[in-house]
Parts: sequence; C-alpha cells; structure tokens
Amino acid sequence: MFLCCMKTAKDVSVRFKQELGNVYDSQEIASLTALILTGLLDISKAKLKAFPELEIDGWQSEKLENIVQELKTGKPVQYILGYTEFYGLKFNVNPSVLIPRPETEELVQWIIQTVQGSATPVKSMLDIGTGSGCIAITLKKHLPDVQVYAIDISTPALETARQNALLNEAEVNFIQADILNIDEGTGLPVFDLVVSNPPYVTPADKQQMHTNVTGFEPHTALFVPEDDPLLFYRVIARFAGQNLHADGLLFFEINESYGQQTVELLKHKSFKNIVLRKDLSDRERMIKAQATR
Repeated sequence: MFLCCMKTAKDVSVRFKQELGNVYDSQEIASLTALILTGLLDISKAKLKAFPELEIDGWQSEKLENIVQELKTGKPVQYILGYTEFYGLKFNVNPSVLIPRPETEELVQWIIQTVQGSATPVKSMLDIGTGSGCIAITLKKHLPDVQVYAIDISTPALETARQNALLNEAEVNFIQADILNIDEGTGLPVFDLVVSNPPYVTPADKQQMHTNVTGFEPHTALFVPEDDPLLFYRVIARFAGQNLHADGLLFFEINESYGQQTVELLKHKSFKNIVLRKDLSDRERMIKAQATR
C-alpha cells in the first residue's frame, strides 16, 4: 500500500517518482518532492538532502498520500498546499488567483532597482490585475515610502490579496475595478508608476501549455482573443497615458511572442524611452516605458 511504503524522506522521493512519472518529468518531481517535504517536515532543503533517512510519521504519510493523489490529477502543488513563495515572501494561493511565476519576480526586481536608482522620487504606484497581490505587496515591502494601489475585477482574488497583505504586513489600497471598463468613480489618483501582468495567453498558446495551468488556473487572468492578443496592453497603455504624471513609468510583463508589437503599440500611444527586456531564460518578457504628458 502507498501509505506504508513511505517511512522515510527517501521512500517518499522514490514513491513520488513512481506515482507521478506520467504527469511530470524527473526534475519537476524532484522539485515538487522537496517543496512538499520541506514544508511538511519544517526543514531546509539542505537538511532534507543531507538526511534522506528522516522518518515520516503516520499523519504525515497520510497527508502525503492525499497530496500525491491530487498531484496525479495535474492540480498545481501550490494550490494543494495553499501557498507559495514569491520574492522571499509567503503568499496564499487558490484557484481564484494565478500562481506567481519566477519571471514576475524578475519584473518586480527591475521595478525596485529602477525606483531606488531614480533621481525623481516615486511616491505612488498602481498594480493592474493584482490577483494574489504578489506584485503590489512585494513592492510595498521593498519600497515602504511608496503609496501602493492595486485593482482587480475578481472579488475572490481581491479577498486573497487582502489576506496576503495582512500576512505580509503590507499596506496596499485594494480596489475592485475592471480595467476594460474603468470609470471615474474608482477614486484612483494620478500615479508615478503603473505596473501590470495582464492576460496575454492566446488560444494558440493554450495548446502548448501544461494542463496543470489550463485546467486549474483562472481563465479570466490568462486568456485573450486570438484576434486581439494585445487587448489589455492597448487599454492599459491608454489608461496609463491619462493617469501617469509627466515622465511616469509603465511596466508590463508580456507574451514573448509579441515583444516588438507591444513596443510599437507603446510608441503609437506616445510613450518614450521604451525598453524591451529579456528574462533569465533569454525570452522577451517585460517592458518599461515612460509617459510623455
């Protein structure tokens, strides 16, 4: 029986490889196993690696059995555990929000470095489509003097974001709003910086994606029409052009297939000093631009 086979951390690793080989590759299985065991046993990855014979007790074995059965369905481990780490902070996650990605950490790092190195103080910023709140909350933690606002269309997502702000002791102003139909009644001020990681996955992209994304993560936060892949970028650029101070900054995470098209869109919207940046995997994944008004 699966339960009785897992008496040590090493047994868990072996069994996870056997059970999950049809869903994940070996490297992914190793990462999942380490993530689950370090959390369950409350130990570091270094200790887990150094002591593979660490014992697993009965309730832990039962929990591991439940976890592996859920993993076999393709359900993301972050949703199973109910949390993930982003930029060194813990965030609660559930199927109402996207799971934060490493490339978004790179975007956040770029923003922090830009703001800290700027001769012009950034006093206010807005995160559009905040989801779990990972961008807004992390920026507030590292740029405590900045007043941070965040909007999202989803009520459950905003509730998760508010919980994460409390969890990480970050003061963020959350507002429910649909950026595609935003009006003057939201009470938003003019900002020094706007950032967004909006929906950008096309139906064609969807065919290449793992089912643990397409089957579990919120589609409203992922997908755009095939015939209008830059829908959100166009709308947000227009909004930012009207709601940024002169020389204010706009940051986007983007679809790597539409880097140059997004640059051209921003030029057309009269943004200047546009920088298209690659992530650590050498993919064009983020953009910085400056308002001209």
